[in-house]
Amino acid sequence: METQTQTIKKQTKMSTERMTGAESVIRCLLAEGVDLIYGYPGGAIMPVYDELYKYRDQLHHVLTRHEQGATHAAQGYARTSGKVGVAIATSGPGATNFVTGIADAQIDSTPMVCITGQVGSSLLGSDAFQETDIIGISTPITKWNHQITKAEDIPAVLAKAFYIARSGRPGPVLIDITKDAQFEELDFVYEKCKGVRSYKPVPETDPKSIAAAAKLINTAKKPMVVFGQGVILGEAEEELKSFIEKAGIPSAWTILGLSALPTAHPLNVGMVGMHGNYGPNKLTNECDLLLAIGMRFDDRVTGNLEYYAKQAKVIHFEIDPAEVDKNVKADVAVMGNVKNTLAQLLPLVTQSSHDSWLKEFRDYDTIEYDKVIKNELYPKSEGLSMGEVLRGINEETKGDAVIVSDVGQHQMIACRYAEFIKTKSNITSGGLGTMGFALPAAIGAKMGAPEREVVAIIGDGGYQMTIQELGTIFQTKVPVKIVVLNNEFLGMVRQWQQLFFDKRYASTEMVNPDFVKIAEGYHIKSKKVTRREDLQESIKEMIACKDSYFLEVCVEKENNIFPMIPTGASVSDVRLE
Repeated sequence: METQTQTIKKQTKMSTERMTGAESVIRCLLAEGVDLIYGYPGGAIMPVYDELYKYRDQLHHVLTRHEQGATHAAQGYARTSGKVGVAIATSGPGATNFVTGIADAQIDSTPMVCITGQVGSSLLGSDAFQETDIIGISTPITKWNHQITKAEDIPAVLAKAFYIARSGRPGPVLIDITKDAQFEELDFVYEKCKGVRSYKPVPETDPKSIAAAAKLINTAKKPMVVFGQGVILGEAEEELKSFIEKAGIPSAWTILGLSALPTAHPLNVGMVGMHGNYGPNKLTNECDLLLAIGMRFDDRVTGNLEYYAKQAKVIHFEIDPAEVDKNVKADVAVMGNVKNTLAQLLPLVTQSSHDSWLKEFRDYDTIEYDKVIKNELYPKSEGLSMGEVLRGINEETKGDAVIVSDVGQHQMIACRYAEFIKTKSNITSGGLGTMGFALPAAIGAKMGAPEREVVAIIGDGGYQMTIQELGTIFQTKVPVKIVVLNNEFLGMVRQWQQLFFDKRYASTEMVNPDFVKIAEGYHIKSKKVTRREDLQESIKEMIACKDSYFLEVCVEKENNIFPMIPTGASVSDVRLE
């Protein structure tokens, strides 16, 4: 017994190293396979930055121009790479500037670990310089958060942070580390977290639910799939494709589900929701079976719940039990990662086709094309449309680019008209609707998928919310392509003012600076397009450029985005004009 104890002590001694808490933070990140972080230094996190300097050949730090930019860049990186994004900042305003990005990541299920410095533990609660209770502030918008006041806790807490951020339904985690804990020494040993008591990231799948789902699918006459980002997060793209092809089910998507299925797939019937396609919105209230796969029935998808798919049986494929029956009552809930549940379902599904049902979607497509799409993609008006810009980008990228969109009219245009042949191609702020998301997110998206073309589609309003990240592009030389669709309005708000507030354009008209000169100030190649005859050649030049590129396209000031479901209306009340 004594010999065994001595052996254990010897092994423990050999596996530990004496180091500061600050250095242990860096070593934890390296142990988790992190090689890229986004951040902004300051007093309370300075010990970690000092250690980061020593490890700069192993761990690349991107200095953003604002802490919010760091979180959005980490989001973009996570969304294209499939890895956990990491952002780091100091205490006080540095930490509070993280809040918007953390909230965005939480609602859009993006895996992210945020590390903030904090004042010394002896000063906690004293209103010390740059002290803020970031744990209290971030509790409602994180999957988990924790404050570290002792160096010895750093390895275990960070291991737990990465496990929680990436497992199950992913999300953001915030770790706050006091300055004295960064200076303290510890005997460092790192073990990756493999589980947390009381936390079950993936619920067990009940075989009876699979059988019940198969029975409903095999007897349905008008089944319809609505798939969301859960398919992408679960890496279930092939399983989704195999399932819908065997069952012959028309399949629509939420904006975060976009690109899980190729745009041109014959069973892809378009986007649901407030500015979604005419057919899937109208036919949601005519299907006899609605299969929700990796989506959460957001209000922008469902419209008025009192009228949403009341005639249909509902099967909900979901990894998060909290989402089941939250908004829409499920007749069958299939719990688990959709990659596994769809694989279990597939052998039980009968080979089928629903040609006449699919034709109903296509008939609505024809109506929508004639009344809306044709005028957007091939306008006859003197001014340029946002849609024709997306058409030009599609022609040059052949559907192979990553499109990062901000929030507003241009976002809906990008989601409606961008063509994709690969997954993880549509990066946008879905649930929170964060203006300013796109520019820093595009930086992260390109770093997460350096082999792919990354094009940011941004409005003139959202662009100016994080325009300072042009400095990050200039310093890092990351070759992102930036397209600002400039209508000199906060376009989506103006559209609502026009339609519902008698054209009272209160504080929505923009007086903009010279965007080209600003980009040139950062040594980014730039061009402004005002004429249709110059558009395609300018897009071609932008895509061909090996460096970053800024393209401003001046579009019609008062174009509206249709179809549209007014707030509080049923999805069947979708308007084409």
